[in-house]
Amino acid sequence: MSPTEVADALRVSEPQELVGGPCEQEDFADGVKVFYDAGKLACIALDAVTGPQVLLAGFALAGRDPEQAHQFLLDYAGEQGSCLLYTLDDSLALTDLGVLLRSQEVGGVRMSRPVFVKEDWLESEYYRDHLPLEGVPATDASPWPS
Repeated sequence: MSPTEVADALRVSEPQELVGGPCEQEDFADGVKVFYDAGKLACIALDAVTGPQVLLAGFALAGRDPEQAHQFLLDYAGEQGSCLLYTLDDSLALTDLGVLLRSQEVGGVRMSRPVFVKEDWLESEYYRDHLPLEGVPATDASPWPS
């Protein structure tokens, strides 16, 4: 999808903020962050609290205890035969669905945060382990090449 198609799908005329940075990023109302690669949709990150709720097999992915959400994904993957991937920050992904479950700190509490990522970004350690930028725990190393 193009940025215009994303705005149309979200039923808004434009994003609240154009962030810039190493990826084309647009922040929309209600906790939706969208990242583009060469002008096409590559990643959608939902805020754990203010973002829209997303259900997988009836289970709410946003705003949950991360351990409970991870256990659900493990059980789901076992039942459905889905491929799993753990990332360096202990996030868990269902690679065949493009769902990456990160955690986000909200008021001193960690909560689950779903991130939807296109396949080649999910397979790339460079992208997978660093988006959304504000949701990654701080490390000594910069996530972006110099």
